[in-house]
Amino acid sequence: MQSFIPDSLTALGVSSHRRYRGVVERAIDVGVYEQLGVRRVINADATLTRLGGSLIASDVFDAMRDAASSFVDIYELQEVVGKRLAALTRNEAAYVSTGAAAGIVLATLAAMTDGDLTAIARLIETGETPKNEVIIHRAHRIPYDPAIRLAGAHIVEVGNRLQTFPWELEAAISSRTAMIFYAAGEHLGNGALPLAQTVEIARGHGVPVVVDAAAQLPPTENLWRFTQELGADAAVFSGGKEFRGPQASGLIVGSKKMIAAIAVNGSPHQRLGRPMKVGKEEMIGLLTAVERYVGDDWRERAQRYEETVAQWIEHFQTLPGISAQRVFPNEAGQPTPRCRVVFAAESGLSGVEAARLLWEGDPRVSVAVDGPEAISITPELLVAGDEAMLLERIGALTRSPAGVAD
Repeated sequence: MQSFIPDSLTALGVSSHRRYRGVVERAIDVGVYEQLGVRRVINADATLTRLGGSLIASDVFDAMRDAASSFVDIYELQEVVGKRLAALTRNEAAYVSTGAAAGIVLATLAAMTDGDLTAIARLIETGETPKNEVIIHRAHRIPYDPAIRLAGAHIVEVGNRLQTFPWELEAAISSRTAMIFYAAGEHLGNGALPLAQTVEIARGHGVPVVVDAAAQLPPTENLWRFTQELGADAAVFSGGKEFRGPQASGLIVGSKKMIAAIAVNGSPHQRLGRPMKVGKEEMIGLLTAVERYVGDDWRERAQRYEETVAQWIEHFQTLPGISAQRVFPNEAGQPTPRCRVVFAAESGLSGVEAARLLWEGDPRVSVAVDGPEAISITPELLVAGDEAMLLERIGALTRSPAGVAD
């Protein structure tokens, strides 16, 4: 069975490893996780922060090690790296943050203060600012929007889960509105106004729009689509997901005005964004990751995923008590497939129970629960040796569920 295996590092600090087609395979000797008694995870789920995001690419690791070898003026490095990232992503400006959530905090601070040093000082001293409200579609309430409150802003909801009318957004905008927060993704589209219409309304009131696009790669075109094509003032991406850059990095792209306002609120300035410090290693690592990513063909990768999912479906159809089907798009609304594995009623397995049994084994296997009787898996994050174990462990569920976790 042939599958697509990405070029990646399985663990940093492992004492020895084997290289295969430029891929660092799982160490067969005792590594740092084994020394700590921490089980490794076969990630067939997604680029989740709780699993460590993605596996850092080897060229990124090399660049970060090079960056760590000397001192540098951080202000100068931020400026140079930002200009290079802007050019790569076809934007006016760009900024490296410590993850996408930190990027949301900084974007909120920027919108609340307009980058004005007097307004920033007042916010630091009193916690007050004339503009402290952020509008969000009710359909876009996500577990990550507390980052907005962390900046000191208040959230104002518009619409409901099923629909939002333009007049509702218009009515919510006031003199206290700092920005409109827009969570991108096909899976969040229902119930919200389209981004283009949201931007049009916002511009009529001089209010910036910030897009949370943390997991909205691929397609690569999203790096400039939200900002250059649809008019948002900024879009925030995770550096530790599809880019396979440093987990503690994020990419903010957008207008020169917005990025400049973000920069003056952030580290190394001694302001509210100071705790979200970006190291020289993260800056260089993310730059290296983006340089590689924009040069790759995401459609070719997606086709490889399609081939693997098709092979998995064929494989599962031969096993008793299991069926499988292709799911598209994936859980984050990206244009890549997943394989939905369905357990027959006579197996006595629920999706939740199957996921639990897989997680309790050694190594752990992480999958997504996909309905009462199913799980879903993806090939995107597997490294050499993972696929065979993944398929075997899932197949064993219907043969001897009680013993799978051993």
